[in-house]
Amino acid sequence: MRRSSNIPAATLFLRLILWLLAFVTITPFLLLLLTSIKSKADVLRGAFALPAYPHFENYVDAWNAGHFNIYFWNSITVVIPVVAASVFLGLLTGFAFAYLSFPLRRTLFAILTLGMMVPAEAFIIPLYYEMRYLGLINTYAALIVPQIAMSIPFSTIFLASAMQQLPEEVLEAAVLDGAGRFYILRKIVVPLMIPAMSTLALFLFIWTWNEFLIPFILVNDDAYRTLPLGMLFFQGRYTVNTPVLTAGAVIVIAPLILTYLIFQRRFIAGLTAGATK
Repeated sequence: MRRSSNIPAATLFLRLILWLLAFVTITPFLLLLLTSIKSKADVLRGAFALPAYPHFENYVDAWNAGHFNIYFWNSITVVIPVVAASVFLGLLTGFAFAYLSFPLRRTLFAILTLGMMVPAEAFIIPLYYEMRYLGLINTYAALIVPQIAMSIPFSTIFLASAMQQLPEEVLEAAVLDGAGRFYILRKIVVPLMIPAMSTLALFLFIWTWNEFLIPFILVNDDAYRTLPLGMLFFQGRYTVNTPVLTAGAVIVIAPLILTYLIFQRRFIAGLTAGATK
């Protein structure tokens, strides 16, 4: 078989643009990582200057002196229930909007859509007074409950749209066999929705991990601060120590990057498998 010896110019140009965009995107992260293992003297030599040896003690200083050990576990404590509860509730409400008929269905769906467009800044003050009235200021509940409520509209719309793409023949066959709603949801819909649920969980993980405004307003006790909020106060104490400051920034963003890199191929494989079921 003859192999094509010429690549179209448009394809070469597109690849060049993609490589350029990838380089522009990755370079800041590489510089951040490089600065985090430098000494103060190495930083003064230039942004691209290599250190004589890596100063991993910067990470130890950031972890201990900056209380990142506390902030890290606080973020984990908040992220896990928010993601789990949001995916579970979104699955139930998404199933209802996708397959069930009930009064004011379209109106409620429109309200959910409207809820996605309201920024947190618009209701953060009433939310603060509500949390204070309930005695939840400086508690994990103040960080978890509002973020679950904020995630439900997107989770519902995302999963409802994904459910509407499932094969109708499978669901109709289950109904003809006398299967109930909860059986259809548990035995048919959930297995087919695992790829979409995994993608949703990744989105919610990133958004919850990066959430700044709610912890900033509802928590003023250092024992309950999350990583993004802790980074703010850490920056104020270590402004002149750039290597330790960048080490703290790496600690904040590393879980996001690692999570995406670890599960990226699994999400793609799951989407492909789900499309053939």
